Amino acid sequence: MLCIIPARGGSKGVPGKNIKEICGKPLIAWTIEAAKKAKGIDRVIVTTDDEAIANVAREYGAEVPFMRPAELSSDTASAIDVYLHATEFVMNETGQQIEKFMVLLPTVPLRNEIHIEEALAQFEADGATTLISFAEAEVPASWYHKLDENGRVHNAGFGQGITMTNRQNNETYIVPNGAIYILDYDLLKTKRTYYCDNTVAYIMKREDSIDIDYPIDFEFAKCLMQKRFENK
Repeated sequence: MLCIIPARGGSKGVPGKNIKEICGKPLIAWTIEAAKKAKGIDRVIVTTDDEAIANVAREYGAEVPFMRPAELSSDTASAIDVYLHATEFVMNETGQQIEKFMVLLPTVPLRNEIHIEEALAQFEADGATTLISFAEAEVPASWYHKLDENGRVHNAGFGQGITMTNRQNNETYIVPNGAIYILDYDLLKTKRTYYCDNTVAYIMKREDSIDIDYPIDFEFAKCLMQKRFENK
């Protein structure tokens, strides 16, 4: 299976985060190495607009067969278009049709080759069209609130109404964690969505699901990674 790792150079929350060092390696290296180790992954491609990211990606064994065009590198560029562009590049290069492919975000460094192999196995066993990795939501949906124009608090309307209940009495919710996507090319091209009636969830532990968007996320991830190394 083709694995695509998207790594844009223009991060605002953490400038240069995709190649920022964490536990001795650039952030993106953890995802590249996991993909390279995972059984069932045939090719690992990084799509980036940044030469520094491209050089690091090649150093750790990924292919960077093209530089992402400017129209797919802005804050407003669609991730779907980025994935279609990479997939279609490979199809044009090889002359082979790609029906399914995997996307791994480089900002989830605690996802490893075991998670990838488990997701692939579940995808095949379930006969799924697409697979998305999830983690349990930190709080029930009914706890979400919003402020009106006068600064007054109102329930956001999610979940089980406006009643505030104990966590144990709420339904369990899951949220995508960005770690693993197995996508269907035709579904993405024609419907522009990851989801359909035959989408399955690969559930991951919250401690493996840290997605780095802010500087504090680096600190959380670093602590968890160091603890993992100590326990080996």
